[in-house]
Amino acid sequence: MLRPSSPRLLLLLPTVTYRTVAFVEAARRLGAELTVASERPSTFERANPTGLVTLDFADPTHAAAQAREFARAHPVHGVVAVDDDTAVVAAAIAEALGLRGNPVTAAAAARDKHQQRQLLATAGVAVPRFELFTVAADPERVASGVSYPCVLKPLRLSASRGVIRADTPAEFVAAFERIKRILEQTGCARSILVEEFVPGREVAVEGLVTHGALHVLAIFDKPDPLDGPFFEETIYVTPSRLARTAQQEIAACAQAAVDALGLRDGPIHAEVRHNDRGAWLIELAARPIGGRCSGALRFEIREAGSEKRETSLEEIIIRHALGMELPTLERERRAAGVMMIPVPGAGVLRDVRGVGAAQAVPLVEEVVITMHPGQPLVPWPEGSRYPGFIFARGGTSEAVEAALRAAHARLEFLTEPAD
Repeated sequence: MLRPSSPRLLLLLPTVTYRTVAFVEAARRLGAELTVASERPSTFERANPTGLVTLDFADPTHAAAQAREFARAHPVHGVVAVDDDTAVVAAAIAEALGLRGNPVTAAAAARDKHQQRQLLATAGVAVPRFELFTVAADPERVASGVSYPCVLKPLRLSASRGVIRADTPAEFVAAFERIKRILEQTGCARSILVEEFVPGREVAVEGLVTHGALHVLAIFDKPDPLDGPFFEETIYVTPSRLARTAQQEIAACAQAAVDALGLRDGPIHAEVRHNDRGAWLIELAARPIGGRCSGALRFEIREAGSEKRETSLEEIIIRHALGMELPTLERERRAAGVMMIPVPGAGVLRDVRGVGAAQAVPLVEEVVITMHPGQPLVPWPEGSRYPGFIFARGGTSEAVEAALRAAHARLEFLTEPAD
């Protein structure tokens, strides 16, 4: 049976996400029919039954059955997830509908930090030493038996939420109790992963897996040291300034992780540390880069009989999911970067001043404030939301980094204490 001229993409978008506009625009550019699936019903669903659908994101098997029923009337040709939870749902739907994607077992392993660690260690991928404890464990007893420094982290929270370094038994006990409270608030799995702290430069790897082979789209330097006690990220800049041999080791480490988890098709985002012992896989997610950070990535694409043009990461991901041609991909020649604006402190946001001055900094392309007056600002490790993003492009990574820092220095956040 021939595919229609406009293939249908099923886009899994949680109700609260930054990713809607970028993916919708990419689907429009490609001429794809778009069905947006969320975990909550939309008031517009009745008026647009082919464009909006509700799926049970909490139960991937049930969501796959719902998607199968929808596809009987409206054939689906590709499915894309935008975060960790929906990555497992997308895998279940892909298996049910025979679409390009990852095995459910692989996506689930990427979602669970402990299961991921086990598979990577068994496969010989360099990972920190690790051990899992339930929140019912006695933290003082556990603290006496671990090596320092170490890092404590929840199994399924993202954006470094709840990730804390401990250098002493007293710090371990305090971190354990703090993470326990975070887990109680979120209702997540009530276990804590304790692992060796790996020193070194940390980078982010953005890639696309096709039939098990990883194509590295970008390696981002993280110029601000991530040594703890908390791990809020700030600046990403590409191309990486690490030596070529180091970048090759990082790419090989990410490919080994893809192999160990059994990922087959789709985007990946990995955190890798590099030191004098080589590359260490810290985490790998079966989804694209989070937040609005994908705006730092542009690619040069050349289609048959046409000139080069720029395209987005979202367009690449959609093309891949729909089985469309992926022309030769090259990241743009300019250096690019994004600053996830640090939370200035706990409180309630009242105003942000200096946005115009920040945008006037040479090489800065955009300053986006994503939080609104009246919203609470919650620092790490309890928090996970940035108040905004700054984007810059230029001739070198050094110049881009300097522009991001200069723009941030011109911002002033006005807050007041929370009730």
